[in-house]
Amino acid sequence: MTRKVRSRKLKTGRFVFWLDSVSLFVFALLFFCTMLLVGCNGQKAEVVGTGQVKSTPAEQKKAALLKTLDRKFENPNAHFELGQLYHAERSWLKAERHYNVALSFDPTHREAQAAMVKLFFDNGETAKAKTYADIYMNQVVDSASGSFRLGFAFQKQLLDEYAFDCYQQALRLAPNSAGVHRQLGYYYLSKNDKVRAEEYLKRSFQLDPLQPEVAGELGRLGVEVRIPRKTEKRTKRLDKITEESRKEEKG
Repeated sequence: MTRKVRSRKLKTGRFVFWLDSVSLFVFALLFFCTMLLVGCNGQKAEVVGTGQVKSTPAEQKKAALLKTLDRKFENPNAHFELGQLYHAERSWLKAERHYNVALSFDPTHREAQAAMVKLFFDNGETAKAKTYADIYMNQVVDSASGSFRLGFAFQKQLLDEYAFDCYQQALRLAPNSAGVHRQLGYYYLSKNDKVRAEEYLKRSFQLDPLQPEVAGELGRLGVEVRIPRKTEKRTKRLDKITEESRKEEKG
């Protein structure tokens, strides 16, 4: 009889211990779930409290551009900028569509043309990129200002080979342009080719001595700057374009 009682006590003790273990597990699980719900509610409260979910600068800019297009769809610059955002996201089809729309409203939008070439290089369509680059360069083969603008756009897209070809094309059409010589000088500086940079910057300064930036660069290259007594005839309209492009790049 005594043995049976002890046996029952042992079984009862094990049962109580098992219940205590289950209770602890359940309590811990409930505690975890409660904390998780509190955290989620806290996050929701934060969103409700501020009234909006924070978005990235790119998303904010995209939303602003879409509003601009809602007001006036025929805006090539807005389409180009929107294409750039999609381009950065690697949304190739959306980027290409907006570049095409920009060019449909402004067939001479050099920024969109250069971006289109860059897009095809980035998505692996190399042959298509080269074809488009040739087409765009042929469009400005008789225009010094067009060649310069396209070259500047190519350079901004880091397509330096095409940028250089466009600058050379512009220089052949306007050999006395201080602005084109200056840009070629800066191009060579970016390549750390100081000898050629000096050559083009000196020529630019000779054509237009009223260029403090060029004088400063020449000074840093160790060139003694002297104001020429006589300046050669320049292409004022093209030089104005090159100056505007430089200001735009700094801005």
